[in-house]
Amino acid sequence: MSRILGPDGQPMTMPDLQEPQTSRLLHLQNEMQSHPTRGLTPSRLARILDAAEQGDLIAQFELFEDMEEKDGHIAAEMGKRRRACVLEWDVVPADGASAAEKKTAEQLGELMCEIPDFEDVVFDLTDAIGKGYVCLEIEWHRLEGYWVPKTITHRPQTWFTLHRGYRQELRLRTMENVDGAPGAPLQPFGWITHVHKAKSGYLERSALFRQLVWTYLFKNYSVGDLAEFLELVGVLRLGKYPPNASEKEKATLLRALSAIGHNASGIIPEGMLIDFHDVAPGDPKAFALMIDWCEKNQSKVILGGTLTSGADGASSTNALGNVHNEVRKDLRDGDVRQANATLTRDLVYAIAAINGLAPGGMRRAPRMRLNAEEREDLAAFATSLPPLVQMGLRPPQAWVHEKLGIPVAQGNEPVLMAQGQPPLPVLHPVGTAATTSQVPGAAVPVPMPPYLQMQPQLAASAAPVVAGWIDQVRELVQRAQSLAEIRDGLDALLPGMGLQQYAAAMAEALRAAELAGRYEVLQEAANANP
Repeated sequence: MSRILGPDGQPMTMPDLQEPQTSRLLHLQNEMQSHPTRGLTPSRLARILDAAEQGDLIAQFELFEDMEEKDGHIAAEMGKRRRACVLEWDVVPADGASAAEKKTAEQLGELMCEIPDFEDVVFDLTDAIGKGYVCLEIEWHRLEGYWVPKTITHRPQTWFTLHRGYRQELRLRTMENVDGAPGAPLQPFGWITHVHKAKSGYLERSALFRQLVWTYLFKNYSVGDLAEFLELVGVLRLGKYPPNASEKEKATLLRALSAIGHNASGIIPEGMLIDFHDVAPGDPKAFALMIDWCEKNQSKVILGGTLTSGADGASSTNALGNVHNEVRKDLRDGDVRQANATLTRDLVYAIAAINGLAPGGMRRAPRMRLNAEEREDLAAFATSLPPLVQMGLRPPQAWVHEKLGIPVAQGNEPVLMAQGQPPLPVLHPVGTAATTSQVPGAAVPVPMPPYLQMQPQLAASAAPVVAGWIDQVRELVQRAQSLAEIRDGLDALLPGMGLQQYAAAMAEALRAAELAGRYEVLQEAANANP
């Protein structure tokens, strides 16, 4: 079998891509999940967390699933944070890339577009934000001679176990041990394994949801207590039975009291009585206060603040809301940075290495970029940039296009221009006698003004002399440390040219500029007075 470089830079045997690793692990596919939140108590919760620290992760991750499913506030806040990472993406070459590396990046970007529902893959990847890690299994197929992912499937965290060696290793949970450790190693290029660092430490303790389990439990208790309080508040039901009543009759009366509480109706044996007594109404604010505290704590843990989730009308202001939103952006940028690293290592490089597009290994391979950079305010940018350019700032046009999110026109693609501004002509090659230019998108040729008609002739006449000057002058300016050095260097380039000759050449250039200026003034006057 052929050998390729793995993500660690070491040679490895080309893996078998035809069959996913879990295709024959029926014990995992048929495994039914339990629901630890049913009847959850503080002591049981502590046992689940302790078991996870000892290596039994199943109950902890089933607890996390229940929390996200049953607690609407946790689901909403996690949805905000996870969907903030589903962004526009592209594949970019390494820094200082050669022309071949740039072409490879473009080719990998095209192959990535063949992955179905890639945005859903990114969303599945963010499942690691709350649970610590996520493993997405890749199924490959050949498409026009290239290996590309056919499907990328999210696998439950309960399918995996942790092996503590020199480094913690995620392994697939199997019926037997492999290489003296529990589970089987994950097949190279068969998985996207994303480990999210919400906090430092061992992986089984680094999940964000571990910080939410206690507030989930306290809130669950408070919601149950509030429901019971609202059911019983205001009325006390008291049953009376005769002294000679049997235990069976007493049980019947008790069931009747319960039925009246739930159904507002019931039956009791003759001789028994039910009295209703008004009691002082209680205050449900204590339960609501506890629920509110739990939800605010959850918002702080997930989004870094509370004012992006809801306003209380007291401490919420627009300024504080903007501050909390900036904190949320910091969290998003951190999530995107970690996701980019994982997708580069386990997906982009995998496609490149398998198809022979990464001869330089991981170090020079193209990178995945989820673009979290926000577009600049167009009005503010247009106002502030021109004065900076006038002061001498020279930003590249590509940088401006990137900041504003405006694509660069390709080929003869029509472009917008200022109203009344003459379209920029496409000049004919040097040496032609054309006096018109074809503007992209124009129906008829646009007449070329005289100063533009002169350019081809001037360029053809000056080319033999100017070509050598330009290279020498450019080199001189780049090497010079002062204006005086440039002056002396110019004199050295043309030692036979005196000051009078320099003055004559400058005078001729100024006369040409003056004539061009007069022509433009006459044209403006003609347009103003047709």
